[in-house]
Amino acid sequence: MIQGRGGVFDVKVDGRLVYSKHHTGKFPDHEPLIRTIQQMGKE
Repeated sequence: MIQGRGGVFDVKVDGRLVYSKHHTGKFPDHEPLIRTIQQMGKE
């Protein structure tokens, strides 16, 4: 975890951006985010 500033909430896995609140304007839904991260582990 790396602390952000100004309401930034980004999720990165191995340096790859998985989700960005800055880009979408909202916090992610948990289930789709978890599925995305799990799929990344299978690549």
